[in-house]
Amino acid sequence: MIKPEKIPVHVSIIMDGNGRWAQERGKERVYGHAAGVESVRAVTEGCAELGVKYLSLFAFSEENWGRPEQEVSTLMKLMFKSMEEEFDTLMKNGVRFRVLGNRARLSPELDEAISNIERATAANTGLTLIIMLSYSGKWDIQQAALRMAEAGAHDLEPFLVTAGIPDPDLIIRTSGEKRISNYFLWQAAYSEFVFTDTLWPDFRKENLSAALQEFASRKRRYGKIDK
Repeated sequence: MIKPEKIPVHVSIIMDGNGRWAQERGKERVYGHAAGVESVRAVTEGCAELGVKYLSLFAFSEENWGRPEQEVSTLMKLMFKSMEEEFDTLMKNGVRFRVLGNRARLSPELDEAISNIERATAANTGLTLIIMLSYSGKWDIQQAALRMAEAGAHDLEPFLVTAGIPDPDLIIRTSGEKRISNYFLWQAAYSEFVFTDTLWPDFRKENLSAALQEFASRKRRYGKIDK
């Protein structure tokens, strides 16, 4: 059992390994993306049960637009379908839903559907579930710098898409890769990282619990030394 004070406020996950999971089973990559939806459901429930306040999921990067058109199209349709199917569950469990990233690149239909769910869940007071869609860390810093200059301001942070959201305490990456992949370059300055070999479609509550146990065992110094 993890002590409440050791539970991270914000957990972020780089969901990796869908394609490999599908290929290991002789399937197309999109089959893995569809299977990964169950993992999203599991970690959302797990975070809510454990008392995590914010869960952000890196679903689709700016660079991912360069993938084959069919895969991108399927991913966007899956996003749309998942939002429709999970809406009642989000409301029942008091989950606030947000999508952050370069939404100008999304289709008008998907962007409108996202906005509708964001408005409908805005008053919910439970877990905040954030989908990072069409996002990259470099893009975020660049757009924030431009907006900061236009406003004549001197602080970048209020212009990031994550303004008002606590920086992630813990970032988990699945599939055995050990890199940040242009994600949360500003926000991850003092995040703890846990890397797991588990492919995303196989990631469940027990994997989340293990990552949080690892986080709870660490001492965060923020560049300082123990006294």
